[in-house]
Amino acid sequence: MAFTPHNRQPLAERMRPQSLQEIRGQDDLLGSGKLLNSMLDAGTLPSLILWGPPGSGKTTLARILARSTAADFVFFSAVLSGVKEVRKVVARAQSVKEKEQRGTIFFIDEIHRFNKSQQDAFLPHVESGLFTLIGATTENPSFQVIAPLLSRCRVLTLKSLVPEALAEIFTRALTDTEKGLGGLGLSLEEKGLELLINLADGDARKGLNTLEISAALVGQRLKKESGSPESISCDDIKEACQQTSLRYDKAGEEHFNSISAMHKSLRDSDPDGSLYWLYRMLEAGEDPLYICRRLIRFASEDIGLADPQALVYTISCRDAYHTLGLPEGKLAIAQAVVYLATAPKSNSLYSSEKQLLRSIKQTGSLPVPLHLRNAPTTLMKNLDYGKGYKYAHDADQALVAQDHLPPELCKKQFYEPSTRGYEATIKDRLQKWRVILQKRKNNAKT
Repeated sequence: MAFTPHNRQPLAERMRPQSLQEIRGQDDLLGSGKLLNSMLDAGTLPSLILWGPPGSGKTTLARILARSTAADFVFFSAVLSGVKEVRKVVARAQSVKEKEQRGTIFFIDEIHRFNKSQQDAFLPHVESGLFTLIGATTENPSFQVIAPLLSRCRVLTLKSLVPEALAEIFTRALTDTEKGLGGLGLSLEEKGLELLINLADGDARKGLNTLEISAALVGQRLKKESGSPESISCDDIKEACQQTSLRYDKAGEEHFNSISAMHKSLRDSDPDGSLYWLYRMLEAGEDPLYICRRLIRFASEDIGLADPQALVYTISCRDAYHTLGLPEGKLAIAQAVVYLATAPKSNSLYSSEKQLLRSIKQTGSLPVPLHLRNAPTTLMKNLDYGKGYKYAHDADQALVAQDHLPPELCKKQFYEPSTRGYEATIKDRLQKWRVILQKRKNNAKT
């Protein structure tokens, strides 16, 4: 059979599902009795925000939903269009409603690209019911969609496609003689399918594009060698893909998810998880200095005085990266990550900070006790500034029984050290000091 590749639409477009039953990998949304099926059975479709990673089926789902309601479907790209085009859509929707008594589904791809004023432009028409809005976004809508619009939409979360779903999609594309590559007589070896799934990284469109280019590469080779159709090899797929790009957005959902995962892995004393998320971020292009800043914060928030060297270590890590840059500086950051993950943990400083801020907010600007005030002038001395202050170095063990908080807070104890790491030594020391000081206060009373 002659090798004759399709010269029509891209493979990913040809293989786009045409019904809810054909969609793979989104069973949580589309299974029997699930939300979408229930809404369609009831004949109602509210405004929706479809949130999910690239290639998870957002546009496909929107088109299928539009067909199921017989509404006029308007596709709109937030990348290519603006407020002027929105006005045209509004006029079209009004015309369709008046002349055909039909509704309009206004699909906005990458709705997160619209700024606040652009989103405000179609908010009144969503409120009035002139059209049903379906927005697709790869970014967390909590951050990227204005609150009034978000409150009028149901958010449906689509997931990255699991390997089983991708395997089914790619196999069907390779064997479908009508829309896929079935007429080319090609096969895909098992290792090749595994590689394709891995490189797709949950993105069906990316995988189908890679598969189509791989088939074209095989076709070019067969033309030169005058051979018969053969199997697509791992080398063909690697050449087609060229370079794997990890899904990441340095200012959005994946950014915050990844840094949160690293922070929590550090807190749980897991060096393997901590290193994994570190390198996931570095390989995806995260700013290493941002990571260094987060490590410095972690040293105080989650380790504190359980290991006083943690803060010193993270500052040194930042300086080392400044000196080395990439790629050598990665190891300095990795070294700091392992140090923090394996250090004893304490959030005593973090907890004391929250207590202190709460007390300050509740009590306001309490005056400094007179005995703690400095008295550089005669007037201040006459006003009893510094009166009764006890100089610690003149006392036994440099301990003096005097209050250092305003009277309203004198019984408060904000810092409570843990029993982990060096902080256990601090705790023991403070307990002994408090016993000594309490005895001296009792003696002073008698």
